[in-house]
Amino acid sequence: MLTLAQAQDRAQSLVDAARKAGADAADALYVCNASTGVSVRLGAMEDVEQSEGEEIGLRIFVGQRSATVSASDLEPQSLVALVDRCLAMAREAPEDSYATLAPQELLMRAQPPALDIVDEAQPDPAALKERALAVEDAARSIPGITNSEGGGASMGCSQIALATSHGFAGSYAASSHGTWASVLAGEGAEMQRDHASHSARHLADLEAAAEIGRRAGERAVARLGAEKIKGGPMPVIFDPRVSGSLIGHLIGAIAGSAITRRSSFLLDDMGKRLFDSAVSIIDDPLVKRGLRSRPFDGEGLPTHRTALIDNGVLTGWLLDSASARQLGLQPTGHASRGTSGAPGVSATNVHMAAGGSSPAELMQGIKRGIYVTELIGMGVNPVTGDYSRGASGFLIEDGAVTRAVTEITIAGTLKEMFAALVPANDLEFRYAINAPTLRIDGMTVAGG
Repeated sequence: MLTLAQAQDRAQSLVDAARKAGADAADALYVCNASTGVSVRLGAMEDVEQSEGEEIGLRIFVGQRSATVSASDLEPQSLVALVDRCLAMAREAPEDSYATLAPQELLMRAQPPALDIVDEAQPDPAALKERALAVEDAARSIPGITNSEGGGASMGCSQIALATSHGFAGSYAASSHGTWASVLAGEGAEMQRDHASHSARHLADLEAAAEIGRRAGERAVARLGAEKIKGGPMPVIFDPRVSGSLIGHLIGAIAGSAITRRSSFLLDDMGKRLFDSAVSIIDDPLVKRGLRSRPFDGEGLPTHRTALIDNGVLTGWLLDSASARQLGLQPTGHASRGTSGAPGVSATNVHMAAGGSSPAELMQGIKRGIYVTELIGMGVNPVTGDYSRGASGFLIEDGAVTRAVTEITIAGTLKEMFAALVPANDLEFRYAINAPTLRIDGMTVAGG
């Protein structure tokens, strides 16, 4: 693995070589990922995995033509051949008037912010095994647990370096730690499975293995005796485990590529109120120790905190330079890319602001409804916003969670769901996308 300084130098040298060979513009991206993971099952070691890979991608522009080539061989002579191959491909590529480097005047020039996303702690496989055994033991200790799909612990690190021919050079590193368990309760056809996990940039921020395991076991046991129910229109409560998925559908609909292709159900809704005025959704790449924090985007633009939804109103699109140019707008610092293609877009650390009511208060007045803890399948049409997904969870009767339910489908349209959505006050920051408990009235529930 190269050091960050070496990676930055390698990317810059590749760009310089491309310009010298005749490219009008170029950029190079270096990515390295290394990880170690240990998994156990029924108290015995099951697997140890270690991986490390590094790759560099070169993008060359010749007029309005461009091409991208990547390689895992970083020796100087191999990179010379990479330049020649990429340049030849670019000269034969079709013209694209929107493909471009980021506007030079918008490039990050300041010192990158300190995000504290690198942890020097590097537990060895023995320590990972100990944590994996602890999380599975805790899950299996819950009365009613009858089998295990395993427990695991992991650590990883990544390095990114980007250089462009018009003046940007930057790099950063990030670390990750994780723990998980998946267990089964009951016997035979009545068996139920559930899981729990946690990830963090720093080992010190990782939830205790015993707590993760206990939660996995209790979740599985709570699902025993799950019933099929009669469907109909009713309120649906989304547990925080799954509520963030609704924000994910919003993000997909406001991505620049969806707008330029006219394949978004929100195509004509910039500046319009989509949610209640109390709802705001924030994307913040500068969160200290955030799971998706980054100092600059995939094109070298500085990242910044953005209100995607501001007091219920959709503020704009997530744009890389190509989609921004096509729409006559400015890129937003959301470009994301790998080494083998042009940039797309992605959000970073996203959360929906908490509401003013507790989850219990949200349930008050619900005569009959569904509390969803798991969603299955991807039955969402991004063009129309039609929403239909398999689900499981619990029945709500007279304002309280009661019996476990299974084999149900919840359906609606995302615009109507957004407009009806009410957040609780239990927001926690555990994932890349975080939302509190959510209530949506008027959804259609189909029983099994």
